[in-house]
Amino acid sequence: MSEYEREPVSGWVAGGVMFAAVMLILIGSFEVIAGLTALFDDSFFVVGENYTFEIDTTAWGWIHLLLGGLLVLTGAALFSGAVWAGTVAIVIAALSAVANFFFIPYYPFWAILEIALACWVIWALTRQGVLR
Repeated sequence: MSEYEREPVSGWVAGGVMFAAVMLILIGSFEVIAGLTALFDDSFFVVGENYTFEIDTTAWGWIHLLLGGLLVLTGAALFSGAVWAGTVAIVIAALSAVANFFFIPYYPFWAILEIALACWVIWALTRQGVLR
């Protein structure tokens, strides 16, 4: 088989990539909303005293805003079928999950939901035959 010939892509693989692309755009939109909320209203997110990784809410706002933008752009790139987009999507989704892990004390339910969705995207993109 030459380098220009490919095996046909199964419906399950194409569906997994489309699912991941839609979820990345959705997760990115959620991240942008959380980032804008933190930037516009510092008192919205409240954390208890003695949290080891205490970061200013404005900093969290910028982190979520940048990650959200990257997630949306990567999701859009997955729709185009770019091979690099799958690898970048896995890395950005992992970064989003880690950032939301540290964000749990600020907004627990939302952060755990974001972590679960990011892990779901990683799972969908790491199925056999998805990234080729």
